[in-house]
Amino acid sequence: MMKSDLLTPDHLQRAACVYIRQSTPQQVRNNLESQRLQYGLVTYARELGFVDVRVIDDDLGTTASGVERPGFDQLVVAVGKSEVGLVLATDASRLARNGRDWEGLLDFCAVVGCLVGDRDRLYDPGAMEDRMYLGLRGAFNQFELSMFRKRSQESIEAKAQRGELFLHAPAGYDRVGRDAIEMSPDQNVRNAIRLVFDTFDAVGSLRQTWLWFHNNQVEIPVRMSGRGLIWRIPAESSITQILRNPIYAGTYAYGRKQSETTIRDGRKTVVIHKLDANPAEWKVLLHDRHDGYISWDHHERNQAVISANRTVERGAVRSGRGLLTGLLRCGHCQRRIQVRNNGKSVGYYCQGEHRAGKRCLSFSAVRVDQAVGQAVIDALQPLAMEAAMAAIETVGAANPAMLDLARSALSEARYKADRARDQFETVDPSNHNVFHNLAAKWEACLVDVSEREARLRELEAAQPVALAPEQRQTFLALGQDLGRAWGDDRATPALRKTVLRTVLVEITARIEETDVHLVLHWKGGDHTELRVPRMRNGEHRWTTDIETVTIVRQLARTLDDAGIAGLLNRLGKRTVKGNSWNKSRVASLRASNGIAVFRKGERTERGELTLNEVADRFQVSQSHVRRLIQSDRLPAHQACKGAPWIILEDDLDAPGIRAILEFKGSASSDPQQPGFEFPAC
Repeated sequence: MMKSDLLTPDHLQRAACVYIRQSTPQQVRNNLESQRLQYGLVTYARELGFVDVRVIDDDLGTTASGVERPGFDQLVVAVGKSEVGLVLATDASRLARNGRDWEGLLDFCAVVGCLVGDRDRLYDPGAMEDRMYLGLRGAFNQFELSMFRKRSQESIEAKAQRGELFLHAPAGYDRVGRDAIEMSPDQNVRNAIRLVFDTFDAVGSLRQTWLWFHNNQVEIPVRMSGRGLIWRIPAESSITQILRNPIYAGTYAYGRKQSETTIRDGRKTVVIHKLDANPAEWKVLLHDRHDGYISWDHHERNQAVISANRTVERGAVRSGRGLLTGLLRCGHCQRRIQVRNNGKSVGYYCQGEHRAGKRCLSFSAVRVDQAVGQAVIDALQPLAMEAAMAAIETVGAANPAMLDLARSALSEARYKADRARDQFETVDPSNHNVFHNLAAKWEACLVDVSEREARLRELEAAQPVALAPEQRQTFLALGQDLGRAWGDDRATPALRKTVLRTVLVEITARIEETDVHLVLHWKGGDHTELRVPRMRNGEHRWTTDIETVTIVRQLARTLDDAGIAGLLNRLGKRTVKGNSWNKSRVASLRASNGIAVFRKGERTERGELTLNEVADRFQVSQSHVRRLIQSDRLPAHQACKGAPWIILEDDLDAPGIRAILEFKGSASSDPQQPGFEFPAC
């Protein structure tokens, strides 16, 4: 049957649709001849007599293996509306690579009387013989493509099993032939890659590593498709690819992604899952295949840190007030404990199990954070002096990897400047166009050299400096008193959390009666148990400690508010906000704790005297009375060290006490020293 024999005036009154598709973006960029052949069908349709010729090329770069294709969907809708008289494509695989789409299109064409064709001939899906041929053609097409795919995949996996499959070389490596890679010979590139790993080791977070490069405007090499290796300030994805890729640990890996095919909304959907967290699931894992920037153990430690930084796990170190965020696990239900911060107070809670409508556990962070912090200080104190000495040796020093990168960058800039100078000196000055362009190029290179020299001088100026004697003593004092360094205002919450995560694996918390029972699991495998009293109702982070309240309660029976404030200050006591005591603050503390104010004459009603009052009553020195108290001959008590001695009047009537106090002879330094009786002459 001739090409035009199937065409009728009814077909020609409708539109001819030319469907154009290529499977991948790479084919769209590179296989230009295929595009020309497909777009050439427009001319062929006009030669057949069609006036309205529509081109549907929305699916360029989209596979036909059952996934969503807006262009194909547009074609089916137009056919179903009887708007199309002919569908043209170079072959059946352009229209569909699965039986569902192919047969569905043919059914629509048969119902509305639409033809299907290519450059060779036209087919009527409504005719039995043509429909059988088109069905067989589609089946053979699917079989052929599946065989090609199977053979290709088997070849790829066989090459990967030998560790020779390299689709591209990442930044920091160069291809050697077709089956191997090696470290880039450019030292500048090597230093930049090492700087990424050094920075991650220092900050312990993917995002913080990226922010460091972004804030310091440090460029790294990035391999771009079609552009080769370029230097730029990295995107966060570039940092992630370097830190995640096992190739930088000298390891060849294949099959780090797994595809899962599902049916969604009637169409095949392919979901790609990354298997970075579990190397055991990779298809190929070959260690020591090439030189690495880090070891495999180092790579695994990095992955553990990255995984722990996820919010669903432990979470990255942040600047929040909860010191133990990400470290606590509920001892009742084994779920991770969350942090609660309402802007006024911080607490920890677990909603893993509801007990009669209540949370699994909940407690304030103030005392628990203090107890754990003190336990860590006690554990690290023996090592603190070594850390202080190391700090003295490196204070003010620049990052060694940063220095290497700056030196290699300067060397490369000088090389380019020398080449530009050689080109400038060999050109004929009379050739003005070339002469001026080379002069500008040389000048730009010299400017670059000058900038890189200034940057290197700045970094070299940050080398370790000799500390003044008083500065050195400050460092050593911090080493001897780690608690003071821990409580210093310059020690940020993020720094304290980093220290805790360095030495602790996890903390298990349980509520036992009125206490929070904590089990600290140390990195070395040891365990420490702590019991921390829970805050009672009404207590908060600004609640004065019980010891101070007890002292004030006792002193309030002997001193007024001004006297109590002076004594607390002499004892080194401070308010919960770090202020010194005064009369109004003591009065506020008494009011909040229900402590009555001292009344004049109150001690007299109770029959109590102070040491000074006893000395005045018996006209003896205060030291004489104090010696009686120290020798336990005169009963007396103090509320605390430095408080007035309180003596009961009834105790003054004890045998021998009144006689000693009323004796007006010369006082001995020791009231128990016996006297001497001299015989009469």
